[in-house]
Amino acid sequence: MIAISDDVVGRAIVAGSPNAVVALDHDQAVLAWNPAAERLFGWSAEEAVGRRVPMVPDELTAEHNAVLERVRTGGQVSLRTKRFRRDGTLLDVRMDAGALCSETGVLLGYVNLYHLAQDDETASDKVLRRAQLVRRLTDVVADINAELELPTVLDRIAASLTELTGADAGGFVLIEGDRLRLMACHRLPDELRGSTTDLRTSLVGKLLRAGRTVMLETGDQARLDELVWSWLPGLHTIALGVAAVGGRPYGALYALFANRKAGHVELELLELLAGHAGIAVGNAMAYQEAVRQRAHERAVFDASADGIAVLDNMGRVIQWNPAAAELTGFHAAEVIGEPPPFPLPAPGDKLTYQLPSGIWLDVLRAEIEETGEIVIDFRDVTRAKELEEAKDLFLATTSHELRTPITVVRGFAGMLDARWDGLSDTERRSAVHTIAERARSLGQLMDHLLLGSRAGAGKIVLTIETFDLGELIKTATLGLPVLSEVHRVEVNVPDDLPKVRGDALATDIVLGQLLENAFKYSPDGGMIRVEAWPDRDRVVVVVDDEGVGIAPADRERVFERFVQAESGDRRRFGGVGLGLYIVRSLARAQGGDVAAYPRPGGGTRMRLELGRADAPGTPEPRPGGADTPGSPQVVPDTP
Repeated sequence: MIAISDDVVGRAIVAGSPNAVVALDHDQAVLAWNPAAERLFGWSAEEAVGRRVPMVPDELTAEHNAVLERVRTGGQVSLRTKRFRRDGTLLDVRMDAGALCSETGVLLGYVNLYHLAQDDETASDKVLRRAQLVRRLTDVVADINAELELPTVLDRIAASLTELTGADAGGFVLIEGDRLRLMACHRLPDELRGSTTDLRTSLVGKLLRAGRTVMLETGDQARLDELVWSWLPGLHTIALGVAAVGGRPYGALYALFANRKAGHVELELLELLAGHAGIAVGNAMAYQEAVRQRAHERAVFDASADGIAVLDNMGRVIQWNPAAAELTGFHAAEVIGEPPPFPLPAPGDKLTYQLPSGIWLDVLRAEIEETGEIVIDFRDVTRAKELEEAKDLFLATTSHELRTPITVVRGFAGMLDARWDGLSDTERRSAVHTIAERARSLGQLMDHLLLGSRAGAGKIVLTIETFDLGELIKTATLGLPVLSEVHRVEVNVPDDLPKVRGDALATDIVLGQLLENAFKYSPDGGMIRVEAWPDRDRVVVVVDDEGVGIAPADRERVFERFVQAESGDRRRFGGVGLGLYIVRSLARAQGGDVAAYPRPGGGTRMRLELGRADAPGTPEPRPGGADTPGSPQVVPDTP
């Protein structure tokens, strides 16, 4: 470190002062005459030192002496007066006079500081202009903060920058990793928007490395960003300030000067505007994030398959999404301001509730502690509820269906074991016949359960080949007329019925089940009619009965597992609800289909379709299962 004496420092201060410094001894001879005094009055230091002050007009000598006397007695004087230049020009100056004392306080002389009075006026004007600009800055900041759209905020920042600093053009650049991108500009070609440059070699990079908030670059250094700014003719100065958001540099404001000059006031305003710009940008970003979040929440709210409702702290609906309207049948306009059309569970609990329409809902409730609002989420669980009920019914039905034949078999087998010798041959044969019949029904029930299980797992394996459907129908219906005393059977199959592609054994099971159902669900008798005919690339088989029929709502459901049509007493006809599920699974596994229709005049028509063997492009069979994706699920009410 180099030591500098106080004397050296003092001389350096005097020499560097922007004001003219003139020191006088007791006799008013000049002791010191700094460079500013040389410039102001025109005499060099060599010419002035040692002489009495040469620039006091004669008419102001008394004033001058009075000032020095006032200083000698311990005062300080500041006044506006006049002094000569060497060329005889009379200058209007401001003079500040003080005492020159030793370290012990002994008066050694006088120190007078001079500057042009017009500098005071200029400084006053600058102060006034600065105050006006600061007031304008307040208005500008309010105007910027009134905008919430980020692009508009950035455009207003760029425009306000040129207004406040007097710059010829301005821009706002965004820091994107190691790049800068021009996001907004004023008095610059619009095609410059989106231009990028390297952060490291830019003025912003230099400013960040310096750890300052504002910087002024002039001359050649101002062309460091020439990729963006070189189009501006006469560019000589660039002033820039960093705009921080959340304490981190977000971007920078550029003020470009080609015809005007930038001073400390402009830099001060630039720094203030940059600080406010960071706040405005942060507000706009927060607003945009809030808008984006609200839009996201609204999209989720509206697109949700679940019904969602928001209730106020009084339990009244304030939001009701489209799924809520679809599930309940109540439009938003009907429920807004009213309680929801179902009871609410306790917070965190789930409530299962059935609407008057028959739809079952699972209702969940959550509360927002900050607002006291309640969010209700509810979904349609009708299918699950029906399946649950169907499974319960299946278990009960299967138990019943198994228990009856098993009880009979056990009873007759026990009777034969205990009383064999006491029974006649006819009684023994009757008991064995009954056991055989019940064993056959047990076997049929187990076959149905096994087929239903395989169909549900999509594991039905068939042998697809060409076979005579007409002959198969005749064989399946051959012994039917003698099975019932109250039914009449009519079979109408043309001799030239086209052959089909499929599995003959599976089709025989399908026909058998359809015929069994026709007898089963027409307990009071009537006509059972079987017909077949070709229909374009298909062969159609219908089985009509005059029985209890199937309600329109159940014509598709009867083909689901564990479902039986509602026909009064559900236990009236027995069964486990697998027959028609198996029928459709087997039909579709062959590339065909089966559907239920109302029979004209009452009863049911079951329509089976299989592909003709001679039809071009006969559909390929698909894996079995009534729920196979792509298979038709809705059948019109026409045969």
